[in-house]
This record gives sequence, structure tokens and C-alpha cells, in this order.
Amino acid sequence: MSLASLKRLLSYDSRISETYSVDPEKEFQVPFGKEPCDLELVAGSESCEVRSFLNEKKSFKIVDARLVSDAIIGLSDGMTVPFALTAGLSTLEDTNVVVFGGLAELIAGAISMGLGGYLGAKSEEQSYQATLKETREQTVAHPSSTAAMISDVFAPYDLPSTLVADLTAHISESPNLPSFLMKFHHTLPEPSESRAITCAVTIALGYFVGGFVPLLPYFFVGSHEAFYALRWSVATMVVALFLFGYGKTCFVSGWRGSQNIRRGVVGGLQMVLVGGLAAGSAMALVKAFQSLASSGSPDDKHD
Repeated sequence: MSLASLKRLLSYDSRISETYSVDPEKEFQVPFGKEPCDLELVAGSESCEVRSFLNEKKSFKIVDARLVSDAIIGLSDGMTVPFALTAGLSTLEDTNVVVFGGLAELIAGAISMGLGGYLGAKSEEQSYQATLKETREQTVAHPSSTAAMISDVFAPYDLPSTLVADLTAHISESPNLPSFLMKFHHTLPEPSESRAITCAVTIALGYFVGGFVPLLPYFFVGSHEAFYALRWSVATMVVALFLFGYGKTCFVSGWRGSQNIRRGVVGGLQMVLVGGLAAGSAMALVKAFQSLASSGSPDDKHD
């Protein structure tokens, strides 16, 4: 310990001894929003730094998990379905058909996915409101069953029976009883008013952005070089699918550490496998349809 730290410690101990007659609760009160950093000499010099670091971390707004989920849904579908379609249309060896067909599918798919997300979020909101109304009616009509529901919430925590009884009595008389039951008994989070629109826009944009990636190479080739563009499209999508799978997995499990990196690599390879199977299936179907059309043509029948 340095000389300066020793002097500060002695002065701090002297202040405690001089004010010991004061109420300890009043003495150690700190202003709201500030940390008692003067105690770092007693608790350790790193304690104040840790608390300030945690406060800085709390100041950052955490990304909504539902928003991330909607983006993943849109991107995952957009990176597989349009890619499979463009890969299948490439067998026709007409770049214009691939571009126009891909753009039509992108626009229609984005609108369909967005509407699906909007209707799903609206249904979730209506379900929440209906459950909330039923819960409010139950708290008024059946107070005994409501008390049992409150007790069931605290049952897994192995609390003393007297404490559970006090908590049940207090919560039963609280005006926030319906909200408590919705959150802890029904485990239904309250949806925001803009949830439906946000969900629709996020899914639609994710689908369009993810599906536009395999179309990019077709804008830079000739009208009869669709198969050449398909090679670049496949290479682009392999990289994009791997990065998407890696990022999606590491976003949940973490970015650092050998185990998280290994999970990210596995997630990326899984996305590449899923996209490859979808594209291969689409190409096989288009080839099968071409063979059926050629075998059933009038010239073949005449021969």
C-alpha cells in the first residue's frame, strides 16, 4: 500500500470515529445515481471501477429480442427461397427470366412475409388483451382461486409459508394484481402498440435484403450467361449463408471463446447445408419439368 493510500485510509477511519454517534443509516446514505466510491479503500481499489463499468453497460439500450427474432426469420427465408428459385431458373439459361422472376418473387415474398408478421403480432396482441380481461374478471369473481394462483407463483422458490401468506395477502389487495398474474402466472409480456408494424417491416426488409443477394451477379452478365452468373451467385450465397449462420449462432451463445466460435462455425455450416439443399431441390425440379415438357411436346409425339 502506498503512502498516499495509507493517509487516505487513516483520514477515512478518523471521519468514521468522529461521526459514529450519528445514525449509521443516515451516515452512509449516498445521493441517488452515485456510487460510494470512497469505500474503495476498504472494499478494494477495483470495486468502484467495476461498479462504474456496470453502470456504463446499463446505459446502453439492449436490442429487443423480438426484433432480432423477426430479422432472423426474414433473412433466413430470404436467403434460401429466392436463392433456390434463381438457381432453378438459371437452368433455362435466360438471364432476363432469372432477374424478372427473382424480383417478382422477392417483392411478393416480402409483402407476404410482412403481412404474415403483422397479422401474427395483431393476433398476439388480441390474445393478450383477451387474457387480461379474463384475469381481471377472475380476480373480482373468484378471490380464493386468485390467491391460489399467487401462491403457485412463489411455490417453486421454497419460501417460508408465513412469507408466502403475507405476500399473497398484500398482492391480492394491490391494484397491480392483474399485471402481476399476466407476467408471472400466464407469463405473457405486454406487447407494445407499434409491435405489429415493427414486426411487419423488419421481416419484410430482412426477406428482401436476404433474397436480393443471389440476384446481384445476374445484373452484370449477358442475357444468355445465366449459368455463368449462377456460379458467382452460388459462391456469394455460400459466404452469405455461412456468415449469417455464424452471426445468428454467436449472437445467442456469445462471440468470444473457442467453444462459441466452434458453435458459430457449426451454425454457419448448417445454414450452408440448408441453402444448398433448397437450391439443389429447386434445380432438380426445374430440370424434371423441362424433361417432362420436352417429352410431351407435339413434335415428339408425331415422331
